[in-house]
Amino acid sequence: MHKIVFATNNQHKLQEVRSILAGKVEIISLAETGCLDDIPETADTLEGNAAQKARYVFEKFQIDCFADDTGLEIEALNGKPGVFSARYAGEPSNSLNNMNKILKEMEGIANRSAQFRTVIALVENGEYHYFEGVIKGNLTTVAKGSAGFGYDPIFIPDGFDNTFAELSSNDKNAISHRAKAINKLSEYFTNHSEQNNI
Repeated sequence: MHKIVFATNNQHKLQEVRSILAGKVEIISLAETGCLDDIPETADTLEGNAAQKARYVFEKFQIDCFADDTGLEIEALNGKPGVFSARYAGEPSNSLNNMNKILKEMEGIANRSAQFRTVIALVENGEYHYFEGVIKGNLTTVAKGSAGFGYDPIFIPDGFDNTFAELSSNDKNAISHRAKAINKLSEYFTNHSEQNNI
């Protein structure tokens, strides 16, 4: 099975991606490569951050790698927090503080439309490939649910009555922005494998 590094220290993301790609690709964590570095994320776009992380690992370890960056994009806030989602309330990154800042800024605003957008950058043999996943929905006025991570407790995906944090991991993985991007990555690996007998 094709082995590839997923450049993340987020155990929630690692578990989510391994679940989605189970049986298709063997995911190696940063810890398993011996990479304990604090990989920089200094780009001003999701695409730039994802590519920056994947490139860092590829160049240091000479192993194929992919990385993702995800942003919550809120219509009433002109797309904020976007690329700054993880540290919207400041350093260090704190999900509760981030959510509270969003809820405060959205007080009294009727338009609750928002979307999660994930961009994956894959560096394979020095070549870059990008995969995007988007899920639209609406923001709650209070946090609900204890599952998931990040902004999950305040985001209700279209077609559902519950927040991401109230859905089972299986239900979330079937529809999430990250799942959509990872599924595109999976399709790429499947097609690539058939063509090159990986």
